[in-house]
Amino acid sequence: MEQLATPRSAADGDQMAVASFLLALPGLLLFNVVLGPVAIVLGTLALVRGTGRRGRAVLGIALGVADLAVLAAVTLAGHGTVWQLGA
Repeated sequence: MEQLATPRSAADGDQMAVASFLLALPGLLLFNVVLGPVAIVLGTLALVRGTGRRGRAVLGIALGVADLAVLAAVTLAGHGTVWQLGA
């Protein structure tokens, strides 16, 4: 039996869409290995739950993918360790 989206799940989807976007933004510079996948999952869940903020969810997914692309580019460039402690 198919369940229809309730107002509560749509409200949860709205919050997930905003969280996806807000987590993906700093993920471009910091902790992209963690924040990128989290943003992708939250954006996808927001779309599944029928969010009213579809643009933010899609932007969160796109920025999450960009987070992972930045991580791959930095790693391939040979600068995988940004922070160095000691000499």
